[in-house]
Amino acid sequence: MAATTTLLGLVTPTQGTLSGTWGDTVNYGISDYLDIAIAGTLSFAGDGAITLANTTGSSSGNGITSTTAQYMVIRITGTQTVTKVITGPSYSKLYMVDHAGATSAVTFKASGQTGVSIAVGEKAFVYYNGTDYVKVASSVVATGTVTSVAGTGTVNGISLSGTVTSSGSLTLGGALSGVNLASQVTGTLPIANGGTGTTSTTFANLTTNVTGTLPIANGGTGTTSTTFANLTTNVTGTLPVANGGTGITSLGAGVATFLGTPSSANLASAVTDETGSGALVFATSPTLVTPALGTPASGTLSSCTVDGTDAVGFRNIPQNSQSAAYTLVLADAGKHIFHPASDANARTFTIPANSSVAYPIGTAITFINMTSQVVTIAITTDTMYLSSAGTTGSRSLAQYGSATAIKITSTNWLISGSGLT
Repeated sequence: MAATTTLLGLVTPTQGTLSGTWGDTVNYGISDYLDIAIAGTLSFAGDGAITLANTTGSSSGNGITSTTAQYMVIRITGTQTVTKVITGPSYSKLYMVDHAGATSAVTFKASGQTGVSIAVGEKAFVYYNGTDYVKVASSVVATGTVTSVAGTGTVNGISLSGTVTSSGSLTLGGALSGVNLASQVTGTLPIANGGTGTTSTTFANLTTNVTGTLPIANGGTGTTSTTFANLTTNVTGTLPVANGGTGITSLGAGVATFLGTPSSANLASAVTDETGSGALVFATSPTLVTPALGTPASGTLSSCTVDGTDAVGFRNIPQNSQSAAYTLVLADAGKHIFHPASDANARTFTIPANSSVAYPIGTAITFINMTSQVVTIAITTDTMYLSSAGTTGSRSLAQYGSATAIKITSTNWLISGSGLT
C-alpha cells in the first residue's frame, strides 16, 4: 500500500504496490501536490477566519480543497471589515502572503499563537519557526512618511534598529534602540525648531556641529546669524531674558506656559502666593465677583446699598410695613416698623431675645402706628425699660404715636416716644 510524506502528505508508493494504478497515484498525489506547493495560489475574500490543513491525494482523486495547506501563495481579496485571521499548519512551511484586499490587516499565525500582521497592499514571506509564523521578507519599505513609532520595534515589519533612512518625514515616538541618528541627519529645520523658515539649513552629524540662524523664539537674536558649535559641549551666543538668559537661571513652574500664552489662568498657575480666582483685574472699571475687601484704609461709597435695597449710612430710616403680628429680625436694625392706616386691627410687634437675634448694642428700632387700634410693643425674655419711668414690660402705642427702642446692653432695651404708655 502507499504511504504519505510527513509534512506535505505526498503519496509515496511502496515497492510492488499500486499495480495498474501507479500513474493515477503519482498524478493525483505527488504531481498535483508538488505543483501547488511550488506555484499554487489559494485565494480568500472578505471576512471570516481560515484554518489551513493538509489533505492527502489518492488514486481516486487529488483531495485538494479550498483550505489545503500545501499551497505556496495565499492571496487575500475583497473588503475586510475586521482583521482576518489565517491559521497555518504547525510544521516547517514557507508561504508567500499577498494582501490584495482592502480596509483591514490580515493576521497569519499558528494555532494558539499571535502570528504576524500583513498590512493592506503588503506582500510578505512568512514561515513556521517551530512555535509561530514570522516574517522573513516584505514588500513594505521604510520610506515616505512614518506617522509614529512607539518604542523600538518594527513598522510594517521593517526593523528600526541600526541606521534609519527616510525619504520623507520620519516621526519617532519613544526610544529607538540602535538607531544611528548621530551619523547623518540632513534636512530643513523649521522656525519652531531653530531654523530660519525661509532657506534650507543642513545639519550634518548633530553630535559634532550645528550651524544655522536661531530665531528669538528659540533664544537667538532674530536679526543676525548665531552659530552653535557642538551642542553637547558648548553653546555660543546671547540668550535673551525672555528665553532664560542673563539674570535668569531657571524658570519656575508654569512660567514658560504663561510666556507662551499670557492668560489670567496661566498667570495664576505661574505664581505661588495669589489669593482668589478668576480673571486679572486692572484699575479702571473692574468687575469684582464676591470680593472680600478686608478693612480698606480709605474709600468713598456711592450708589451702594447695605442689603440690596437700603442705602449705606444713617441718612434715612428705612421702612418695614407690617399689617399682621410680627416678630422683628436682624435686618430690622435701624428701620422703622410701620403699622399702616389701612390695617384697622390691633397688632403686636415683638422684639426677640438676644439669645434668638443678637442685635449689636446701640441698635435703634422705631415703631409708628397710624391706626386707631393699639399697637403692642412686646419683648420676650430680655428687659425693656420705659424712658424716665423705669418700668418694664410691654408697651402700648396709640394712633399717630412714634416710639424708638435702643439696645443698651446685650439683654436690655430703653424705649421712649409719643403716644407710648
